[in-house]
Amino acid sequence: MREKRVRSVAKAMSWRVIASTVTGGLVWLATGSMEMGFGASMLDAFIKLALYYGHERAWNKLKFGLKR
Repeated sequence: MREKRVRSVAKAMSWRVIASTVTGGLVWLATGSMEMGFGASMLDAFIKLALYYGHERAWNKLKFGLKR
């Protein structure tokens, strides 16, 4: 069974919220600048969302580790 694209997008977006919040919080703590933390989290989210989606779709094409 293969995932639909909408599921890959939903998974990527939910993970990005968590991961980008952590990134933004760490940058804020390290720099003391909420603006820097927010900027880092937004940049992180856009770049890694696209990469994660591509990664999920590529893995979805492989039969490795799947049971029938």
